[in-house]
Amino acid sequence: MTTAPILLFLHGVGNGDKDDNWRGILSASLVELGYPALEDSRVIAPKYAHALIDWDVREDVPDVTLKTPIRDAARQNRRAFEARMGAIESRLGKHVRGEGIPGLDAGVGAAIAAPPFRQARNYLSNPQIRAQVLNRIIGGLPATGRLVIVGHSLGSVIAADLLRRLPASLEVAGMVTIGSPLANGAFDVDKLKETLREPPTNLSWWVNFWNGSDPVAAHRGLSSVIPWLVDFRVDATKDFVQGHFAREYLSSQTVATAIGFALYGSASKDLSARELGVDVPADPAESLVLLALRYAHLMRQQLKGDDLERFTGALRRVQEDAVEQIVLRNKEAGRPVPGDVARLAVDSTDLLPLLVEPLPSRHRTKEEAVVLLTVLAAENVIRPYEIDLPRDKWRDAMKDLTAEMGLGSQYGLDVFEAAKEARTELTPGRGVNWIKWSALSVGAAALVVATGGLALAAAPGLAGAAALTSALAAFGPGGMIGGLLTAGTLVSAGGGGIAYGLAGQGTSAETLEAVVERRLAAAILRKRQGLEPDLEMWGVFTQVEREVRRRHERMDEFSDQSSPGIQDLKRKIVTVELALKYLSKNGLEPGAPLAED
Repeated sequence: MTTAPILLFLHGVGNGDKDDNWRGILSASLVELGYPALEDSRVIAPKYAHALIDWDVREDVPDVTLKTPIRDAARQNRRAFEARMGAIESRLGKHVRGEGIPGLDAGVGAAIAAPPFRQARNYLSNPQIRAQVLNRIIGGLPATGRLVIVGHSLGSVIAADLLRRLPASLEVAGMVTIGSPLANGAFDVDKLKETLREPPTNLSWWVNFWNGSDPVAAHRGLSSVIPWLVDFRVDATKDFVQGHFAREYLSSQTVATAIGFALYGSASKDLSARELGVDVPADPAESLVLLALRYAHLMRQQLKGDDLERFTGALRRVQEDAVEQIVLRNKEAGRPVPGDVARLAVDSTDLLPLLVEPLPSRHRTKEEAVVLLTVLAAENVIRPYEIDLPRDKWRDAMKDLTAEMGLGSQYGLDVFEAAKEARTELTPGRGVNWIKWSALSVGAAALVVATGGLALAAAPGLAGAAALTSALAAFGPGGMIGGLLTAGTLVSAGGGGIAYGLAGQGTSAETLEAVVERRLAAAILRKRQGLEPDLEMWGVFTQVEREVRRRHERMDEFSDQSSPGIQDLKRKIVTVELALKYLSKNGLEPGAPLAED
């Protein structure tokens, strides 16, 4: 069983907080968040205020105990570190680097020469004092176990200096710096920033907090000089003097959340997701998420080596984010989380969390699956991560998915063949290439806005227009969930709203091509599977063609023929004409007889 981490608190200049007032403030913040009181944890808070003033016995700076990984080991270390940073960032909010205040930053550097900052000046310039402080801290630490380091002000500089000199078997489960001056060039002790170009192998994660009114932080974080950590802004007080005090930072719930997570694990988002999970059916949006994650896991089963490692890391983050979004959305709506969703929660308190696979997909009718699988084949189900993998592996994963859905593996093959045929029909003479993931994603959000949301119709397997609009409002058009919902609505939408939106200036030719391509792929899939054609598609395409031609005629009269706007409209016209030509040739025009094979 993993040993509970020890909290190491490193103070800044001054008397070292002799009465340990910081403990009570942090403990109260932790309890407010639902964590145990700090009294229940082992705490090491060395006092080295006197050691920062002068030295007694000559000492050497502690040796570096960590080897810097190279090549593959360095890549693996960085990749694992980024995954852990992603997990902690998802709990704390948005990274805010801060732009800094040049005059104030210069003042912080100059202030080191002033008497009140003698202790900081001594640590930065006197190797004997630096060695004395580091040795005193290390001498009070265990040889093995796990540490959570919290460094305030100069203590954050000491913490960074200490990282690579800790006992080799002592792991840093998390590091939190507050009120740090490390971004200031004057605090680059012994070329510290150069030695921290990569995260140390003993460090799980590092987050830095800066207060908007903290003059030492100078309105910026540390990621400008240590790019692999994450910065967060807190606004504990507007007082320009007190803004730097440790008590102001430790009373912040965001700072306490980071420290509590490092000490105790989740409070718990992961556990609360599982506890919220009950035996209720997934709604259409949740079902689409489960289907996409199952598809991604089936793809993962085919990978090896570096591809498997990178894909697993991306999928773990995507799955974690998806579950958390559903939990938050359902909590706001007063709706329980289905057990099938809750069981997928990733336990980020474990450095090597088990990636739980979604259960095999439930059976669907062939008609229900058309839009769902057309969208999955064309969208990036590990969005926002982009990993270029052979499309034949995605095709094989789709065959496995349709087999377990009771549709047969041929259905999965037809999904990809339909996409390929649609691409060929709309790009004659250009050669066949698979559908580009980015084309629809880039312009989809604007198109949803242009259609007013409610203009989007629903396809079998999705939901009603009102439900889709509500889901999009909750998840947004970006990210994996919003991207899939957006794509699904655009592939199935009908009426004048979608036609007007596709033809409008706010929708690029590339986005129109992507939507038409996917809709044509769905039509081809229906044809291959012997399903009833979607005759509404003809009406949508003809409305788009009329609207685009109207816009072209209005602009063509006065605009340069080589202007981007005219060229964009011409591309739209060609795309829709090719789609209509295919529908007509294959008997998919309303009232037309089926063409003979």
